Parts: sequence; structure tokens; C-alpha cells
Amino acid sequence: MEAVDRVREALKAADHPDSIAAFESGTRSAADAAASVGCDVAQIAKSIIFRAGDEPVLVVASGSNRIDRKKVAAVTGLAVKPADPAWVQEKTGFAVGGVAPVGHACAVTTLIDADLMALDPVWAAAGSPMHVFRTTPQELVRLTGGAVADVRQD
Repeated sequence: MEAVDRVREALKAADHPDSIAAFESGTRSAADAAASVGCDVAQIAKSIIFRAGDEPVLVVASGSNRIDRKKVAAVTGLAVKPADPAWVQEKTGFAVGGVAPVGHACAVTTLIDADLMALDPVWAAAGSPMHVFRTTPQELVRLTGGAVADVRQD
């Protein structure tokens, strides 16, 4: 619950409502989260961590999209590669399946999938594979300081 508490504190510090909800059925994947919440899979704002050297790059993408690493690299100017789960947890403080867009244990470069901007509301992981929070795409941009970009794999 420590990770969920970090997310809750980050939301409160940013004057965002505490909209964290727990789902026993799980929210590990975008499909699981959509089924638990009762929304379209596109409305799940999935957080994917990539590795740029020893620095994490967070992409918050629509649950229905695959991410194009070449687009992420072009936007950030960083060579990115997949990050293994142990490294993700070590750097961010979140286990894969519960990576939130806020409350990280370190600074992260963040991109927000442009496709999310047309959806409202969206749900994002809240620190565990059973917790999500409700928000808007505009709030995700504000909360993360992320840049909106086309990161969808064509």
C-alpha cells in the first residue's frame, strides 16, 4: 500500500481529487482495468516505462494503443529501450502492472499519448495492480508535466 499512498499524496499535493478506487478483480492490464472499471479499453491510461540509459521515460498511452519506440525516441531525443520489471520497480518504486503516472521515486521524462486527449474520463494506475484513479487527459498533462505526442504504433 506504500505505492498507493505515494500516488494519493501526489494527487493531494496537486489539488487533484482522491479518486483512487480498488478492484479485487485486478487492473494489471488495460483489458483487466477496463473490465473492472466498466469503460472502453481506450480510456485506460496505461503507464509504460522505457529505459534511456539509467533514466526512466514514462509513456502514458491509451489502453488500446501499442507504443512506437521510434516515435518516443524522436520526441524525447533519447534512445529508449524496454525496461525490465526489476529495474522499473527499483527506479520508480512501482511494480509493473501498477505503475502510476505520478508519485514516482525519481524524476521521469513523461509523454502523454495524443490519442488520450479526446477521451474523458480516463483511468490510470494508482500504484498497485488493483488500484486506479479517475481523471481527465488534461489533468494527466498538468499532473505529470508531460508533453502530448503521437506515440501510437501505426
